[in-house]
Amino acid sequence: MIIPVAKRLERVKEYYFSRKQKDIKKIEDSGAHVINLGIGSPDLAPSDNTITALSESARTPQNHGYQSYRGIQEFRDALAAWSERAYNISLNSDEEILPLIGSKEGIIYISMAFLDEGDEVLVPNPGYPTYTSVSELVGAKVRHYDLKEENNWAPDLAALSKTDLSKTKLMWVNYPHMPTGAKSTALIFKELIQFAQNHKILLCNDNPYGLVLNETRPESILSLKGAKKVAIELNSLSKSHNMAGWRIGWVAGKKEYIDAILTVNSNVHSGIFLPIQHAATAALNNSQDWHEQRNCEYKKRREIVWSIADVLGCSYNKNQVGLFIWAKAPDNVADVEAFTDEILRKANVCITPGYVFGSNGKRFIRIALCSDIDTLNEALNRIKKWAK
Repeated sequence: MIIPVAKRLERVKEYYFSRKQKDIKKIEDSGAHVINLGIGSPDLAPSDNTITALSESARTPQNHGYQSYRGIQEFRDALAAWSERAYNISLNSDEEILPLIGSKEGIIYISMAFLDEGDEVLVPNPGYPTYTSVSELVGAKVRHYDLKEENNWAPDLAALSKTDLSKTKLMWVNYPHMPTGAKSTALIFKELIQFAQNHKILLCNDNPYGLVLNETRPESILSLKGAKKVAIELNSLSKSHNMAGWRIGWVAGKKEYIDAILTVNSNVHSGIFLPIQHAATAALNNSQDWHEQRNCEYKKRREIVWSIADVLGCSYNKNQVGLFIWAKAPDNVADVEAFTDEILRKANVCITPGYVFGSNGKRFIRIALCSDIDTLNEALNRIKKWAK
């Protein structure tokens, strides 16, 4: 007898990158080596002081027990101080910050805290697929809103306001934007805050890319007047501090919103490993030179990825922010997914087709900067040979 799965799983599919790993394994099982430029998993190490803090804390016997659901005071204070330095946000570390096991966890908790079955949620197209899948898992109705190249990947809030938003409770925004790399601006955030106030919608800005290849001061929606009434913000150390596998992030916002998320959080896990909190506290004190060195390395890699896009005949905006290059496939490519599948099979290089992020991404590809210079040059050479 096979027990049927829950009906909620009928609404979601296995994560694209999980499925693609199976394709890569089949190719590698045949003896080939695949260069994976698909996933944005930083290959650079965290700072030395981060690793030292982890090691020293882990050697202390009493640091291995359960931890507070709110995280330790030291970490929350460091998050508040860092947020003020980086984003000019004033946060109460006791009431307005909740550490998380990565911001992806936060997407689940926020959805569970604010969405009932049948509620509507606004999700960007293109956008991070998890916004859609988690919304569907909690029984909410997903309403995708368009982000288009001709509008620099900003939402058309005037058009959205003309629709029926009476059942909409939550809106996911993500600036700097993934996958397009579009920068955040104070104007976009001001318009979003006014929109949310007008329609009584909670905004959640997912903001992990603000420090990566951003030549201007990064923007936070919470730094704007009136934002805390209608907005919360997710962030993490995954991209900005090379700590993706450590699973450490946070959500910030008004006390009432944080308390609601904590109610879910405290019923799901038992706190964040204390040595990781100590290490994250140390990471938040990385020097500006450390961040500049990280971005310097990504700039070198970006030059090679631009060359890959050029060989493929793609067009792209050089002002993108974040760990990826988002590039438009040439007009003579009828099917971008088939195009990337052929590159995988014949050049053994994995590139992500843009449809993964929504229908407005179907003419695009995304290439990650998370491989070293030699690996990227090898990928470039393979693609040159394939393209001949």
